[in-house]
Amino acid sequence: MSKNVTSANHQNDALFVLIKSLTKSEKRQFNLYVGRLGGNIDAKFFSLFKFLEKLKAYDEKVIIGSGIVSKQQLSNLKAHLYKQILISLRLNPAHKNLRIQIREQLDFATVLYQKGLYKQSLKLLDKAKNMALENEEKNIAYEIVELEKVIETQYITRSLSNRANQLSVQAKELSQHNVIASKLSNLSLQLYSHLVQNGYVKNSKELEFVEKYFNDRMPKYDYQKLGFREKLWLYKSHLWYSFLVQDFLLSYKYARKCVDLFNNPKLINLHPVFYLKSKNYLLEASFLVKKVSTFKRELLFFENEIEQKQIPLNTNTELLIFLYQYSNKLHLHFLEGSFEKGEYLVAIINDKIEHYKNRLDNHYIVLLYYKIACLYFGMGKNKTCIIYLQKIIRSKNIGSAEDLQCFARILNLIAHYECGLDYDLERQFLETYKFLLKMENLQEVQKVFLTSIRDLSDVFPHEIKNEFKKIHTKLKKFENHPYEKRAFLYLDILSWLESKIQNKPIALIIKEKTNQITK
Repeated sequence: MSKNVTSANHQNDALFVLIKSLTKSEKRQFNLYVGRLGGNIDAKFFSLFKFLEKLKAYDEKVIIGSGIVSKQQLSNLKAHLYKQILISLRLNPAHKNLRIQIREQLDFATVLYQKGLYKQSLKLLDKAKNMALENEEKNIAYEIVELEKVIETQYITRSLSNRANQLSVQAKELSQHNVIASKLSNLSLQLYSHLVQNGYVKNSKELEFVEKYFNDRMPKYDYQKLGFREKLWLYKSHLWYSFLVQDFLLSYKYARKCVDLFNNPKLINLHPVFYLKSKNYLLEASFLVKKVSTFKRELLFFENEIEQKQIPLNTNTELLIFLYQYSNKLHLHFLEGSFEKGEYLVAIINDKIEHYKNRLDNHYIVLLYYKIACLYFGMGKNKTCIIYLQKIIRSKNIGSAEDLQCFARILNLIAHYECGLDYDLERQFLETYKFLLKMENLQEVQKVFLTSIRDLSDVFPHEIKNEFKKIHTKLKKFENHPYEKRAFLYLDILSWLESKIQNKPIALIIKEKTNQITK
């Protein structure tokens, strides 16, 4: 088996990825769980678990060669082991979050109902329903009410003659809340998907489509009656819309609303993923509108929360904390122009990417590589910048990072020019140009810049500064253009040109701009 195929299997085999994600305590819990099953300690599924636990990379030939299982039995044994690990994880106290606890009570009540113990079942359901309602778990609350209605048809006392009416009203109210929450979450997800797949709106036709899409799918609601979850999805829908249309002040407004919803530590404990994402939206929006003091304050506050363990830690939140903390640490150095001070982050980020590679989406890896490339570009270490850009350019999966692919190629051209590696600039220009046309992503900014860069190779040395001034003048007019300005979000072309004109490092140009903003 070739190395690439092995690597692909390693990445894609669900059981292997699950085993590799287990913590020491979760593995210990699984060993205890299997021991309690009795007579299973030498069972094949446990032998397979121990073998896969020690395996560095997933390889079916190696597994079959171990003699634990035949090729014909492997699929079934893997499925059985996968199920047993999930059962063990569900029993683990570390995973007993509120939603699981409520659902567990619902399961117990269902068992009691099936045994005909209606009174006991209703008592458990009432307790579970109160927990669900107190904690805004309206989907589970609706399921509970529906089961209560079923039981009440078989167990009605005279003292509860209005019970059926109460349950009907409650079911209707919960259903209405859940419908609004569902419509808003659908809208939020669809807008986010559009942003990931297509990037920011590029022209008036796309803007018209996104505006119509957003307005047509926004449900009617009474804001005063909205609960936590409905408000969160409402704000996130507005947030993704504002990102798409590049209204970053509006993005900041709704990101702030998202974070402010978590005004109670209890909500952070209940919804740590929602909280982390909201914090990241706020930091990203602050970065895009260059609210430097706000960004620094929010990042410091976020890092204090992490250090003081105020955000619940599990394998999911641990991954998100890494992504959001280190992306924004890089952003801070971009804002301040302190690129060299940020170089220490590269080794940490690369180690974390290696550690999380089985669970880290390619889109996020490519995004981090692009930020690292920009860091090295800001430091003037263009050859290292090119190494990271090549990781992006050679990436097979480009479907979810088209904008990054495009700007990586443009930055690659600039870095080659800066290194003096402009002997094949014409070829690279043509390849980049063709790629942008193929992606249907060629903006006016890119067109002007690409042709200008290509023409620089024909300019005499004493005329080069004047040529940079001409390019700067051509591009400056696009800085606040509703569709063209997105080019400057990925790549600060204007600061680079100003560094060439003023014969200063780009880091110094950015520092001077930051000082002007913060004055």
